[in-house]
Amino acid sequence: MMTSTLTISSKNYSSWSMRGWLMMKIAGIPFDAVIKAPDDADARAEILLLSPSILVPCLTYEGRRIWDTLAIGEFLQEIAPNSGLLPKDQYQRAHCRAICGEMHSGFSSMRSALPMNIKAHFPNFKIWSKAKADIDRITEIWRDCIESHGGPYLFGALSMADAMYAPVATRFKTYDVKLDPVSQAYCDAVLAWDAVQEWMGAAVCEQEEIEELEVEF
Repeated sequence: MMTSTLTISSKNYSSWSMRGWLMMKIAGIPFDAVIKAPDDADARAEILLLSPSILVPCLTYEGRRIWDTLAIGEFLQEIAPNSGLLPKDQYQRAHCRAICGEMHSGFSSMRSALPMNIKAHFPNFKIWSKAKADIDRITEIWRDCIESHGGPYLFGALSMADAMYAPVATRFKTYDVKLDPVSQAYCDAVLAWDAVQEWMGAAVCEQEEIEELEVEF
């Protein structure tokens, strides 16, 4: 039986790798993770926002390669349609795709000001206005989804949207971002998700460090 593989980079620093990995967990597709070291050129460019996320993560399934996190999610939905990656309701599927698209292409100020670093913790971190605007939009999305679908996840049960926003929850924890009660409850639920706990446990054991992301600025 052919084994699927997911090529990822650092579990501590790579938000896109985390998203693809969580989607695989929701889909329930057995896979092996192939980890590129942070000093690999493609992995480093992705982590430091020097290029789009093109090659990492990359799913190899039955000998075919699928890259870009949203493309991986849509492919997994096709081969595992009952996994819940996308909601069953047509409107909810469209809504899920819309907020995943926002995460995929937006929030650049938040990404650059609050780079993912699971091992770090910066209490009372200064958040500049452009990043704050991104955070406000993200929490607006979360509150709207929780109000519409009842929680604890964005569409009730785990979905592709939770995989897309899970790295944001780790950022909010790292940088001590103060949240409204609904958004904090959602963050807590995501961080308690077994798959996220597994990822974070591996992240804190990583030895490699990227100097640019270890400076408290």
